[in-house]
Amino acid sequence: MTDGTGPLHGIRVLDLATLFAGPMAAMLLGDYGADVVKVEHPRRPDPSRGHGAAKDGVSLWWKVLGRNKRTTAIDLSTEEGQELLVELAAGADVVIENFRPGTLERWNLGYDRLSTANPGLVLARVTGFGQSGPYARRPGFGTLAEAMSGFAAMTGEPDGPPTLPPFGLADGITALATAFAVMTALRGREESGLGQQIDLSIIEPILTVLGPQPTVYDQLGEVPERTGNRSRNNAPRNTYRCADGSWVAVSTSAQSIAERVMRLVGRPEPIGEPWFATGAGRAAHADELDAAVAEWIGARPREEVLAAFEEAQAAIAPVYDVADLMEDPQIKALEAITEVDDPELGPLRMQNVMFRLSRTPGAIRWAGTGHGADTDALLGALGCTAAEIAALRAEGVVK
Repeated sequence: MTDGTGPLHGIRVLDLATLFAGPMAAMLLGDYGADVVKVEHPRRPDPSRGHGAAKDGVSLWWKVLGRNKRTTAIDLSTEEGQELLVELAAGADVVIENFRPGTLERWNLGYDRLSTANPGLVLARVTGFGQSGPYARRPGFGTLAEAMSGFAAMTGEPDGPPTLPPFGLADGITALATAFAVMTALRGREESGLGQQIDLSIIEPILTVLGPQPTVYDQLGEVPERTGNRSRNNAPRNTYRCADGSWVAVSTSAQSIAERVMRLVGRPEPIGEPWFATGAGRAAHADELDAAVAEWIGARPREEVLAAFEEAQAAIAPVYDVADLMEDPQIKALEAITEVDDPELGPLRMQNVMFRLSRTPGAIRWAGTGHGADTDALLGALGCTAAEIAALRAEGVVK
């Protein structure tokens, strides 16, 4: 960072959420300078600490998700814990939570109480199905949103089952939406001086990015079918196997690119056909176009294919696994993967901040830390003495 703070310096965020959508939103805000305090349960930490791969008993997912966060552990079901949370919220700008609707209210931590202590507080409530409606109290996860949004129904091969992503897609999209919603609410506070609640279900952001499906159904009665790696909007568009067994992906969203691809593979004849002039027309002839492209690519190793497409100014990319990605020169040039010094694991690489700002860039200041690592400092800043903190710890209120 050029000034050692970041553009969100001065914004305090309390991250009460678990697993991915809420905590990732807090991570994104922390990447650009927000002071993020992760609040976990003393005996039941965020499940992401035990999710996925670990090294020497240390969660690698948490090292990413917990980066740039100070951590404390408070039992919010106790009166003492509730008082501490209200004190923390009084000095915060944002609280992010993902408990089932009514949970904060049951703990006497609803927005009425929090906003009384801090009228400018923004409370982001991220749940599976939102704060109201017949499904509001159901447990909700990204997988359910991927299923109900229409994503799974349109993903996979035409003769195969609906397909779910092998990672938290809906959660990640929701994290981006939550960070945007928080910044929108903070901008509104600049005008009014007042905070507000954000009601965000995991299903809505992924529904938004799936495109105009509801409008198409409303106006035309059409339900999209699974097309595998093909697109109903253009062709050729697919993954293709090279002679050396590796794979590439080709896209022809622009008419000029589609023409260049067909000339490159030695099959310019379709270019003169009336149907070739539109993406939908090409998609209707995907079998013919795919066969030509697949035959040409399948006869050559990947490096030769990539070089030929680049020379022809046609759109192509290698299909990478993570090992390939880490060595790609463009990824290195962007510094999309960065190295962070960690006291537990030493140097470790992870995704860098998501975008580059020319004057006030973000930064990863530290990777995820231990459960309750900053409790003493945070409660001490509230005026708690060492003896009081020790008593709370002995009672199980904090860790």
